[in-house]
Amino acid sequence: MWVAVSVSLGFAGLAVLAWCAFRVWLGVRRFGRELERTRRRLEPKQSALRDELSRLDDTRSPRPPGEGVRSA
Repeated sequence: MWVAVSVSLGFAGLAVLAWCAFRVWLGVRRFGRELERTRRRLEPKQSALRDELSRLDDTRSPRPPGEGVRSA
């Protein structure tokens, strides 16, 4: 009888672990979809910012080498 009880409890424990693993898998899928949606929403803004930074870098006047910040 004790063997049957311990085997039953072992299967019940495995069922609980399987259910938890399934819930984690669903959560990871949802998180991946959310990351992809956020990436698609931010992509136009990121490219606009990158273009703006390159435009600012192109229009910046070059400095002579002696005008930099000096450390002591």
